[in-house]
Amino acid sequence: MTYGPIDFLAIKFPGNQFKGEILPALVDLIERGVIRLLDLVFVMKDEDGNIGMRELEQPDDDLLVVFDPSKLETQGMIKLDDLNMIGVELENNSSAAVMLFENLWAVRFKQALLNANAELIMQERIPHEVVLETLQDMSGI
Repeated sequence: MTYGPIDFLAIKFPGNQFKGEILPALVDLIERGVIRLLDLVFVMKDEDGNIGMRELEQPDDDLLVVFDPSKLETQGMIKLDDLNMIGVELENNSSAAVMLFENLWAVRFKQALLNANAELIMQERIPHEVVLETLQDMSGI
């Protein structure tokens, strides 16, 4: 079986300020077959610095409104050491969503590369801020 590229993503929410459009946008990517969610864990740090974690299989009522865990194929692949590291780095009264997802959009292309005996020599994700900065620099030339 060919897998698409797999990304690890940790998103911090300082002061636990959540916006309602994030989870529906993620669900849309899943439902359209753009990505496959492999794991999703929420890491929380309270005002006293205590760290807690909640896996997608243990959602609270607010999360159940958006996600039906029985329809997702999470596999518990994120390591506890990674989650603890993220929890330690969080400021008090903050949280993070930690995700591991497969890019399904790339599976056919990757299989074509494998069939051609191609070899990956470099892969890098360019942050959005770097793209904007480069475009701004280019417009000033």
